[in-house]
Amino acid sequence: MRLVSFELPTPAGAITRIGAVLPDGRYADLQSAYRAVLSGSASKEGAARLAAATVPSDMVAFIENGPAALDAAEAAIDWVLDKGDAYAGATLAFDPGAVKLLAPIPRPPLIRDFMAFETHLKNIYPKLGRDIPPEWYNLPIYYKGNPSAVGADGDAITMPVYATNMDFEFEFAAVIGRGGTNIPREDAMSHIFGYMIYNDFSAREIQQREMSVGLGPAKGKDFERGHVFGPWLVTADEIPDIYALRMQATVSGQPWCDTSTSTMHWRFDQMIAHASTNEKVVAGEIFGSGTVGGGSAAEMGKTLGRGDEVILTMDRLGTLTNRIA
Repeated sequence: MRLVSFELPTPAGAITRIGAVLPDGRYADLQSAYRAVLSGSASKEGAARLAAATVPSDMVAFIENGPAALDAAEAAIDWVLDKGDAYAGATLAFDPGAVKLLAPIPRPPLIRDFMAFETHLKNIYPKLGRDIPPEWYNLPIYYKGNPSAVGADGDAITMPVYATNMDFEFEFAAVIGRGGTNIPREDAMSHIFGYMIYNDFSAREIQQREMSVGLGPAKGKDFERGHVFGPWLVTADEIPDIYALRMQATVSGQPWCDTSTSTMHWRFDQMIAHASTNEKVVAGEIFGSGTVGGGSAAEMGKTLGRGDEVILTMDRLGTLTNRIA
């Protein structure tokens, strides 16, 4: 299932809905469609209450509802495909251009971004005059990003006032579906709900200043819409092998990167086991992979400026497009 969050305009103002991408590219409004499913067995008011509880408008709440929410979503999709995109005066499916696409998880509880690709480090550390820290090979290291600084496919990314240039970082992310503490590595993959592309935009100048002190990154990453996710959240059952996906990037029409998730050194099961050691991991958390080798301008001694368009494409996960404003 390919899931999205989108804003739907109404006379009372925009409301957020969870959608599923239909075969023709439209977004099914899962809550409204599930209300139609329930209409044959419940009153109008009862169907509305049950649909809102089972398929809430917030993606984290939807994930927390577990298999019951996914079963309801499947039933809602089947109803739209079988009986049409309208019911009792309500539109059940929307063209992408008719709504505003949001990040699949507009309000994640936490972003943990790791450094999983050795090739990226081999490319970037010599440019900083440093060797890869030996401890990187012993621990899956991560930083915690601002969950309020989230962007979506198609968003223009405004360069912060403290930056003169920008960088992108081509990553992908796992979303926690079932939380826990001290999750064993052998069980960790069962805690993943799904995956999405992640562009971790960076203001390198201030990032280097911050990290020279031994902390960060902070302002180098956490500016408005700096953490871009999408275009969809693809459920884990749709991905036979997450470590066998092609990753391609272009910048302003020029190919910059063509690689694979198979090059990961640290894997998500290791990340989850490490992060959950004596610490609670919760549903909806995002675990970023870190930058794939060749997936940033800094690795090539380049920078990005206003007007540059970054397009990231991955097998099964879609295409994520953003322009620097």
